[in-house]
Amino acid sequence: MPPRPTGNVLIVGAGPTGLLLAGDLAAAGVECTVLERRPAETENLTRAFAVHARTLELLDARGVADELVATGERVGGLRLLGAAALDLSRLPGRFPFALVTPQYETERVLRRRALEAGAEIVHGAEATGLRQDAEGVDVDVRMADGSTATRRASYVVGTDGVRSTVRKALGLPFPGRAVVRSVMLADVRLDDAPTEVLTAGASGDAFAFIAPFGDGWYRVIAWDRRHQVADSEPVDLTEVRDVARRALGSDHGMRDPRWTSRFHSDERQVPRYRVGRVFLAGDAAHVHSPAGGQGMNTGMQDAANLGWKLAAELNGWAPSWLLDSYHEERHPVGRQVLRGSGALLRFAMVEQPWLRRGRAVAAWAATHVRPVARRLAGAVSGIDIAYPAPRGAHRLTGMRAPDVPVAGAPGRLYRLLGDGRFVLVVAANDPAVTYLATKRWAGRVHCALAGGATRTTALVRPDGYIAWACDETAPDRRATAIREALAHWCGRPADRPAHDRERPARPV
Repeated sequence: MPPRPTGNVLIVGAGPTGLLLAGDLAAAGVECTVLERRPAETENLTRAFAVHARTLELLDARGVADELVATGERVGGLRLLGAAALDLSRLPGRFPFALVTPQYETERVLRRRALEAGAEIVHGAEATGLRQDAEGVDVDVRMADGSTATRRASYVVGTDGVRSTVRKALGLPFPGRAVVRSVMLADVRLDDAPTEVLTAGASGDAFAFIAPFGDGWYRVIAWDRRHQVADSEPVDLTEVRDVARRALGSDHGMRDPRWTSRFHSDERQVPRYRVGRVFLAGDAAHVHSPAGGQGMNTGMQDAANLGWKLAAELNGWAPSWLLDSYHEERHPVGRQVLRGSGALLRFAMVEQPWLRRGRAVAAWAATHVRPVARRLAGAVSGIDIAYPAPRGAHRLTGMRAPDVPVAGAPGRLYRLLGDGRFVLVVAANDPAVTYLATKRWAGRVHCALAGGATRTTALVRPDGYIAWACDETAPDRRATAIREALAHWCGRPADRPAHDRERPARPV
């Protein structure tokens, strides 16, 4: 039995990012509590509605992807403008599509997983401040009844959104700017549903987008360049209909709004994702335009990156550099998404007539020139995300691991991920290698035999990226290389004295 973790994690915010992180930590045996200021019965009618292919792969590793897919509609292409559509059907893996489903469905499956794994979720609990020292973090909490308390944790993760209390308590800036103002949201019924799952259009000074929730309700996003008012101004459905008619040619019989809101879209990113024992993830760390539907997905991928690293630290085997690698890996991804989604937004909302004509040509080229279209689909879906590899590393290092077949149950790689362990995929049975993984690094590594012909041995991280790989075929040299990779990524072996800790300063 692996040793019980020494320490606990407090997560502030029970959106998709916080819930995925809580489930990962609890599944790895880490004591975890989530504080959420909303009451338990509150349904989250927020902007997010798209779950992209890479996020679905991560959910697949956690055993909840198929359930979530059943709640929504698969979209094999994302329409940009006019006749231009981004083809997602050629994406690799089990999920060559975007899933359109309301955010509350994503939260529902992640909440259940977290609770079943042993996480605690406290509703009506608002974090109001924090202080940290060398041993832990104290978080001030105000409950719904007005009572206050202080909770102590080994680590704290702020997943509490764009107005993050955790980020403000750390004194971190959130530089950036508003890129579009007075965007209207409305959840409505439609008398005349669009023929396509996702509908988007722009014409003159109007932009509109319609997506289904799958239960007869539709989310409408509308923007009118000629009418810019404060976020506090109410939304009139008559205005939404007018914008839709100008942008789409029809308002599709919008009626019976159950929820409306007005917001402005920011582009912002915090300069540091980690300050001592406190981390930021999701919208607390980065916020960008809704173009491409990447916000929620990027936050959940933050959580997948951070969860196994915190679990490794609290289980006592993390290399000294591991927690710092969260910022080093995810900050560039957040910056890339911010820039990409911002470019899509500006592309859709160009003002000059001559630029609008050029926009149609550019949209066609971006979706019909195959190399460009493939790169755009890979970026929007998250499939092409990769982490830096050191010089001289194998070509696969840092790349997304494909869901390759493995011999025996469960039959494929991603069903071995999700419990915080690495997977060593070996090209051939080798008792010495099996001993390394299952005995010397017991509880940290699964060992699996590749289900097809290959000469590559790969160490796959718990978040589905390749930590290390080699094509060495000589048994002795291969075993030595594997031992060095395991020592680097998975800490000292179980049979090595605790005081003998050779930990590289940087990943290799």
